[in-house]
Amino acid sequence: MGLDSIPNLTLNALLEIIIIILSTRSYIHFSVKLLLITFLILISCGCRTYNSESEKAQALWSRGQFVQAAEEYSALAEKNRGSKDQVIFYLEAGTANRAANQLGESQSAFQVAAAKVDEYESKAKISVTRESGATFSNQANLPYRGRAYDKIMLHTYRALNYWQQGEFDKVRPEIFSAYQRQQDAVEENRRAIEKAQEEARKSGEKDKIDRARKDPRFQSQLRKIEAKLDNIAPYGDYVNPFTVFLDALFFHYNSELRTDLERSQKSFERMLALVPNNPYLKKDKDLVDQRMSRVNPGPMTYVIFETGRAPRREQIRIDIPIIISRVSYLGVAFPELSFNENYHRKLKVSAGSDVLDTALLASMDRIVGTAFKKELPVIVTKTLVATIVKAAAAYAINEAANESGAIIGLLSQIGTAVAQATVNIADLRTWTTLPKEFQYCHLPTPQSGSLTLRTSDGSQSRTVALAPGQSHIVYVHSVNKNAPLTVHLFNLN
Repeated sequence: MGLDSIPNLTLNALLEIIIIILSTRSYIHFSVKLLLITFLILISCGCRTYNSESEKAQALWSRGQFVQAAEEYSALAEKNRGSKDQVIFYLEAGTANRAANQLGESQSAFQVAAAKVDEYESKAKISVTRESGATFSNQANLPYRGRAYDKIMLHTYRALNYWQQGEFDKVRPEIFSAYQRQQDAVEENRRAIEKAQEEARKSGEKDKIDRARKDPRFQSQLRKIEAKLDNIAPYGDYVNPFTVFLDALFFHYNSELRTDLERSQKSFERMLALVPNNPYLKKDKDLVDQRMSRVNPGPMTYVIFETGRAPRREQIRIDIPIIISRVSYLGVAFPELSFNENYHRKLKVSAGSDVLDTALLASMDRIVGTAFKKELPVIVTKTLVATIVKAAAAYAINEAANESGAIIGLLSQIGTAVAQATVNIADLRTWTTLPKEFQYCHLPTPQSGSLTLRTSDGSQSRTVALAPGQSHIVYVHSVNKNAPLTVHLFNLN
């Protein structure tokens, strides 16, 4: 029977059992107690990461098998309902169902994720027991509360789902919520950094943490993680241009008051500052200006292209100097971003003699990479705190064991080494079903009622039938060069 077949212990239960074992006054040999504790840790934590748990679902997603991926992610989400991983699995399930055009299931999944995020945010204090458990195991054992860009994209996708379903009155609140998430993100990041620094001070091991952080070999290995982020330029503090664009587009074509058009104007102006090389944004701004002057620009068709896959988190192990004696293992597992380069660079859109290329709206590589850059100091501090605290605990156990004899001391060192290696797992949870890029183009709705979509390498094409005289959104999704294009058509207004 493998470890995966044994039900995982909760952190609270695990800590209580360990305390009981250590404090039991009996003739149970110290080495037996140690082996029991090591086995409990192995059962509780195992060696499974988020990537290994979701491997099947990610494989289906990468092949563009959206219906099957949605089924797998939905099953994982239901399995993890109420667990520390509930939010991330429901985010994945929401995106996968959306790509499969199962909008009801998508909204249900996003609703569960949103409710849990709100629940976490409503709690003023984090569980001390759970934080302590993470200190003795790893950060992946903390609840996934959603990163800032997760929360922004959560509301953005919910807005798109309502838009596609024709529930225009429900789009507005989601757009407003996405905007508010962007405003809140800066303060959240500041608090996270302060909290990590406070944890380091309270650990009682700050001098050892500082020595480990300054070690040249550690710095050299950490630099390999940072180097992947050197060319990533931020859009701004947690700004997602795609969300700003949808704000501009929605309030242009679904304006109820003049203030809606003014909001659209400002959002397009903001987009021009964020993405100055996109040739369609200036035209869109001009279209809003025309409508402000009571000039109807006529029916338009917008092609929005989700291409590629957002970065994954992979695990990298870094050794830190042995600064505590009789500790056999002292290594640190960190996440690093792995970028996906198998994607279509653009989409060619043709109607009659008009041929247009989609242009970049937002790079999720930049958004995720920028967030990771900001999060990395917190990750480093929290991981070093956990590693040093575990090493200090191992030292105390080994010291006690050595008093019982050389063999028991050796068993102790082996046991603590195995325990530390087992729990030395990086937090790899990240929203993997997001795209690499959002792109778009627009054109007057063709009188022929026909639009042709072709990938830039010519390997795939689709023809879309439009209703002449109406305005549309043609939403196209491609996860990589080998996966098929999926196309969804819905009304712009």
